[in-house]
Amino acid sequence: MSDAPRQTQATTPAPAAGRAGMKKELPERFKSYKHVWVFIEYEHGHIHPVSLELLGEGRKLADKLQVELAGVLIGGDAAELTEAAHACFEHGADLAYRVADPVLTHYRNEPYTKALTDLVNTYKPEIVLLGATTLGRDLAGSVATTLLTGLTADCTELAIDDERSLAATRPTFGGSLLCTIHTLNFRPQMATVRPRVMAMPLAIPGREGRIVDHALDMSELDVITKVLQFIPDRHTQKAQLAYADVVVAGGLGLKSAENFQLVKDLAAVLGAEYGGSRPLVQKGWITADRQIGQTGKTIRPKLYIAAGISGAIQHRVGVEGADMIIAINTDAKAPIFDFAQIGIVANAVELLPVLTAAFRRRLSVHRLAS
Repeated sequence: MSDAPRQTQATTPAPAAGRAGMKKELPERFKSYKHVWVFIEYEHGHIHPVSLELLGEGRKLADKLQVELAGVLIGGDAAELTEAAHACFEHGADLAYRVADPVLTHYRNEPYTKALTDLVNTYKPEIVLLGATTLGRDLAGSVATTLLTGLTADCTELAIDDERSLAATRPTFGGSLLCTIHTLNFRPQMATVRPRVMAMPLAIPGREGRIVDHALDMSELDVITKVLQFIPDRHTQKAQLAYADVVVAGGLGLKSAENFQLVKDLAAVLGAEYGGSRPLVQKGWITADRQIGQTGKTIRPKLYIAAGISGAIQHRVGVEGADMIIAINTDAKAPIFDFAQIGIVANAVELLPVLTAAFRRRLSVHRLAS
């Protein structure tokens, strides 16, 4: 979150009357701010999926406010941005603001911050949403600071209250509580959301909208940083947990790093990704790119198998978007059983090898039959 002044509330959203004493009249200069914007992270010919996910969530907010939903496209090639704009329309946007300039070919904080803040100051959106990616976090913080407004980071839920305020919910106190934050007296209201927290909206092919062009008014000489070379990292060995269909994960209930191999074995048989809870990263059993939860990766797989994970709130917000959660734990009162569809009270160290063998047999028969 930025250091901009704002008024906040913790835990669950309070009724409007409860905030009456702390809410001041919105300054006159902010009363003309309307509409919901989503910054579209577009790099090297591709829209980051989180931007499309946010269009789905932004559509709900815009409908609640009875305003338009806009995608914001910033880049170096106008034709490419036009194609990206049509993807935005198909995923719910009514219009797209386009800032195309060679200076914007590669992401750099200074020109992108100028482009987005100029757009905000000119067209005055009420809400601006960005993906909590490396790029989105960098841009959101600098834009919120420049605009002197509030920014709520890593939100897990967005809603509109009775006073037309964005209620942005995120974990706090190390993930042990949920905090709902309201930017009451400043505009725009800004928030970032991590990939896979929100569901991907269904595309409506052929849906159209309008494009509004805006000039950057900045030259390459004005930018301090220079891009010497772009080296893609798509061939690195980092885990791709966020977009896996099946994920198997382990926790401290496995008792030892050696026993974590049981998670890997089951994942290999299922063709799944594997991961773990935060304590396993802290102990060095797994690398940070395989951590699942609010401080790690948020996932939305079709199947999630959690072995020996208690299910604290920071883990829950990272996995509750899964279609099916199977939990294995010796403690029948473990929090994970509160949100898992299937709960198995058992020792994961004993059960995982049995599951692995059963799946191996079943899948082998299926392959022979096909």
